[in-house]
Amino acid sequence: MTMAQGQSINWARAIARNRDALLRIVAALFAMVGLADGEVAATLPRHLRNCVIRILRPAEAAVRRLVIIAARDLVVVVAPARRKKAATPTTTTPTTGKPAAAIPALPLIDPLKRFDFRPRRRRARSFPRITFIGLTEPTPIPDDWIPSPDDEIDAAPIGRRLISLKRALDDLDGHAKRFARWKAKRDLGLNSSPRFNPMRPGRPPGYRKRAFHEVDDVLRECHALAFDAQRLDTS
Repeated sequence: MTMAQGQSINWARAIARNRDALLRIVAALFAMVGLADGEVAATLPRHLRNCVIRILRPAEAAVRRLVIIAARDLVVVVAPARRKKAATPTTTTPTTGKPAAAIPALPLIDPLKRFDFRPRRRRARSFPRITFIGLTEPTPIPDDWIPSPDDEIDAAPIGRRLISLKRALDDLDGHAKRFARWKAKRDLGLNSSPRFNPMRPGRPPGYRKRAFHEVDDVLRECHALAFDAQRLDTS
C-alpha cells in the first residue's frame, strides 16, 4: 500500500470495522472459557487454554495496531524530565488475605522474538519402576508424568489478558492517547525502553501464513494499516 493510497483510506470506517470484529472475537473467547466480562478463571483444561492462546495472541497484536492507527493524528506535549526527589521512608499497613492480582493495561509494544539455540529438552515417556521381587512394590506412576489434554492448567494470566484486551477496545481513544504520550517521550529520549518502533520487525506476533480464524484476517489488515498510518504520521 503506497502513501497515496493511504491518504484515500477512510480511517474512521477502517477503525470501526476492525474494532467491531475484534469485539466479536473477544466475546467469543469469553464464551469459550465460560466467563462473563471482568471474571478471571482459576483453571482451564490444557486443550482449551491452548486454543484460547492461539486466538488471543494475534488479537492482542491486532489491537495494538488499531491503537497505532487511532493515534495517527494525535499530538501530545510532554514536559522534560524533572530531577527525582529523595525518597522518604513510609510505613505500610499489613493486609490480611491474598490480594487479587491487578489487571495490567494492554502493552503498547510488541514483544520481540525469542531466539533460543539450546537443544530442546526431551522428557522421557517411560517411568522407571525398578522392584525387587518379594521385597518392594512397583512405584506408582505420577498422575502428571505424561501431559494430558484434560489437565487443569492455571488460567489466571489468560483471564487477565482477556480483560485488558476488552478494556483496550472499550477505551480505544484513551489507549491512543497513551500511545501518543509514548511517542512524545520516545522523541525526547525519556522512555526506559530503547525501542523506537512499537511494531517488531518482520511478521506480527501470532501471524499465521494460512488463516484458520477470523482474527488472522483482522491482524493482516490492521498490520498493513498501521504501517501506512506510521508513514503518514512521519511525513
